[in-house]
Amino acid sequence: MSLVNHLFSIGARRGLTGPLRHILTLYATGLALWVIWTATLAIIDPLAHAAIFVSFMLTLMFLVIGPTEHGRTDRPLAVDYVLSGASLACGVYFIFSAETIASRISLLDPLTPNDLFFGSLIWVLTIEATRRAVGLALMLITLAFVVYNLFGHLLGGVMSHGTISYEHFLDQSIFTTNGLFGAPVRVAATYAFLFVGFGVFFQRAGGGQFFFNLAAALTGRSPGGPAKVAIASSALYGTMSGSPTSDVVTTGSITIPMMRKLGYSPVLAGAIEVAASTGGSIVPPIMGSAAFIMVEVTGIPYRTIVFAAIIPAVLFYTALYVQVHLRALRLRLGGVGLEQIPALRETLREGGVFAFPLAIIAGALVLGYTPTYVAVFGTIAAIVASLPRSDRITPRGVYEGLAEATLRMVPVVAACAAAGLVVGGISLTGLAGKFSFLIFSLSDGHLLLSLLLAGALCILLGMGMPTPSAYILAAVLIGDVLTSLDVDLLPAHMFLLFFSALSALTPPVAVAAYAASSIAEANPLAIAATALRLSLVLFILPFGFVYGPELLAQGTPLTIAWSTATALLGVLALAAASEGYWRVTLSVWQRAAFGASGVALLLPGISSDTAGVVLGGLTLLTLRSRAASLAS
Repeated sequence: MSLVNHLFSIGARRGLTGPLRHILTLYATGLALWVIWTATLAIIDPLAHAAIFVSFMLTLMFLVIGPTEHGRTDRPLAVDYVLSGASLACGVYFIFSAETIASRISLLDPLTPNDLFFGSLIWVLTIEATRRAVGLALMLITLAFVVYNLFGHLLGGVMSHGTISYEHFLDQSIFTTNGLFGAPVRVAATYAFLFVGFGVFFQRAGGGQFFFNLAAALTGRSPGGPAKVAIASSALYGTMSGSPTSDVVTTGSITIPMMRKLGYSPVLAGAIEVAASTGGSIVPPIMGSAAFIMVEVTGIPYRTIVFAAIIPAVLFYTALYVQVHLRALRLRLGGVGLEQIPALRETLREGGVFAFPLAIIAGALVLGYTPTYVAVFGTIAAIVASLPRSDRITPRGVYEGLAEATLRMVPVVAACAAAGLVVGGISLTGLAGKFSFLIFSLSDGHLLLSLLLAGALCILLGMGMPTPSAYILAAVLIGDVLTSLDVDLLPAHMFLLFFSALSALTPPVAVAAYAASSIAEANPLAIAATALRLSLVLFILPFGFVYGPELLAQGTPLTIAWSTATALLGVLALAAASEGYWRVTLSVWQRAAFGASGVALLLPGISSDTAGVVLGGLTLLTLRSRAASLAS
């Protein structure tokens, strides 16, 4: 356990005060304005843009995140100022060298001594930033790929590659858009940054509290009310944050103590919050920032990806809601006290204005605007929506909100930069082709076995990094494997995204469970194991939409409606099987029958749907007779 904690511990976040705080707030606000300008109005070379962005973000990061989790939180150390100054120097160098770097021909024009120095410096700074902001595990993974780049030619067999000198490695990793400054960083510097900004301003306007009050008003009175509030509020909050850990810390600090107070065990309370928060990574429009990376990797329009994720998200949260409801009935758990539940009419009257920014985002998507402008429109709408309220966003609020958005992006940028280094190394060595060969050899070209191997690899990668980083590596390593097996591009990459997100609750790492354990005061592995069972549907759904893309809104309206309806029945059956309860406690064979029925209904085809309905119907008939005999 101590080793796991050490691998995933991050530097202490500093709460700075005094003049330094004001200076960094001004710096962060200026950086946010620069990002907005470059993303919407400016024409700038992508490599120069990404290099300047990373350098200036690292300048801030070394001052606000300490070197260890137990480090000083009141002020930076001398080494932090040195690293921050070195990052700033890199940014200045890239500004003045932007034109030269953009026009040079990679591997043909030799690197100058200055190129070698500043290229090596930004590489080292990125590695240290990754350790501080994301954890030692991702840093070690990144270093392992770097070592493979430089020394992989010494290996024998299929894993060997041609000799790569340090200068060759640096040229490709730093001075092209195939490495550190590749797609992950470009996404962080545009779509992701702007959508995080939208989330910040939506919360500052009161949207986060409105979501919680709405969830409480709609679900708080029913059996298991506090757990349902956790599910609904986490799903709604996930549309803004897209980070399971952030979701757990934010909504869980309220919902976990509430569940415990009303009779939930610490493990169950933590597990419900972890499962609900993990689902936030698949909830549009942000989807853990991975949706934006998917746009870059696949070329699929952002609008298509967002609408494709709606049905799976609804199916997952329906299953989780039903499981919690069945558990509450079985354990006779009540709802939230009436004095703690806000009135629905009052909640809608006060917070109905927050439908405006969401409607603006939906409208912009339908009209075909790029994610960049969708986020900008949504942010402006959130500020406008706050104006009639007493806690409106003032000019000072805008100033502080821009700074907050920049600070929230610090760990994201570190993770994306590290992922870029790994992806660059994969491209440079041809490792993706080797992985494809390995998976084909193990699965013998069989689709189901290939999907199982791909899902396991995504979870394995995700144990060491955030969802966007895990997805980009999985996309590079095995995306082509799935498409070569005649899986359409969208289902293939949505499959990889879903399984990358699931690592947040999969033991032994389960970073979201560790975040919940400190609030629930329970064993994180026990929380993860329970969350795993609550999220059973999330493991099966990706197979369903690979075999039946109608669940991703691909097809005719009739086939999409039919597949959604049968899948809804399927997740209800799986919920009953997972909980072992449906009006009465289920026997072993009844749970198995419901489980088989659920899987059959999630798979496409009339024959599987018919089998699922018949099996589920017969099981329900046996339950009715059993319930009647128990009642008599």
